[in-house]
Amino acid sequence: MHRKSLVHQTLFLLFIILSTNIAAQNPVPKAPDLDGKAWILIDANTGFVITENNADEPLPPASLAKMMTTYIAVKQIKQGTLRDYDEVLVSDNAWEKGGAKTDGSTMFLSPRTTVPVIDLMRGIIIQSGNDAAIALAEHISGSEDAFSNLMNDNAADLSMDNTFYYNSTGLPAEGMLSSARDQARLVRAIIELDPEYYALYSEKYFQHNDINQPNRNRLLWRDSSVDGLKTGYTKAAGYCLATSAKRKDMRLISVLMGSTSAESRARQTQKLLSYGFRHFDTKKIYAQGDILKENAKVWFGSDDFLNLTIAQDIVLTLPRRSEKNLVANIIVDQQLEAPIIAGEELGRLQVSLAENTLVDVPLVAEKDVSESGLFSRFYDWVVLFFTNLMA
Repeated sequence: MHRKSLVHQTLFLLFIILSTNIAAQNPVPKAPDLDGKAWILIDANTGFVITENNADEPLPPASLAKMMTTYIAVKQIKQGTLRDYDEVLVSDNAWEKGGAKTDGSTMFLSPRTTVPVIDLMRGIIIQSGNDAAIALAEHISGSEDAFSNLMNDNAADLSMDNTFYYNSTGLPAEGMLSSARDQARLVRAIIELDPEYYALYSEKYFQHNDINQPNRNRLLWRDSSVDGLKTGYTKAAGYCLATSAKRKDMRLISVLMGSTSAESRARQTQKLLSYGFRHFDTKKIYAQGDILKENAKVWFGSDDFLNLTIAQDIVLTLPRRSEKNLVANIIVDQQLEAPIIAGEELGRLQVSLAENTLVDVPLVAEKDVSESGLFSRFYDWVVLFFTNLMA
């Protein structure tokens, strides 16, 4: 803040603050220990990490890599450089590396045919088609190698610091690694990018070449709150699953890497989601424009007092019932002087729980305050002089 002398005022948030004994009476149970090499569970709205284990360990991503392929495609559609019904030529290379003659997941594309972009996206998401991913990568960038560079550029933009792509499919490649945290960041970006295309991840079946294949995410059948995203498997990676689920106003994202079977990855992910929804809440504790400090004194201004507010919603993910123990500390510049511009930072709002600061955001002016006339400013100067003299 540009003024150093501060006045501290504490207000109790929403309810009268309860003693720490109450929090002790309602401890959050220990998170489940899972069958997997790494996992993470976060709130999609706030990014709050509910639980994690080895979340930054670089591991082979298997077909979770395909989420980046479709993420890039959706970005280009939104930018206007790609369209849903653009026809994509299926190259011999895409068929040979990912087609019906391979042992991997395939959309069963026919070589030298054309397929719309939107069908390839469904083939990637629902059928986990390696052929579809290669064909789409070649269409966007000319070659899969060039497309992998684009994947890495997007990973860097999303702060996926432990991720490096060598292909569009997740097929084994030396040095191709990612982490559970990085994949959760990507999932969050996919959800935020476009709700219409995110809905593709919830589709249970897709048919191409008269072959109807189911989505490999078993939780789409077992849990109505689950609406995506992607499975993955290679021998090196083990069984992986990135999932999102929404119950009421709370959306969670889970990523599990290196589980021992397809059934295990589904069950372990269900444990993660159940733990998060059962023991945590995501709530808006302040709304943009809420007045947090009324009638702050303004010197040398056309108005003597000014309300302070916040420029953004404050949303927190917290252990259930712990919001009663939140404390908000309002820190206001001691000497507010006109002119003041609406939105100008004049203090800070800090929200803490059990001595841990969860929020630290600016308090801003609700409106403009212009300078007063010369006589009024002189009068304020005299009052302020003697006030400071006696302090």
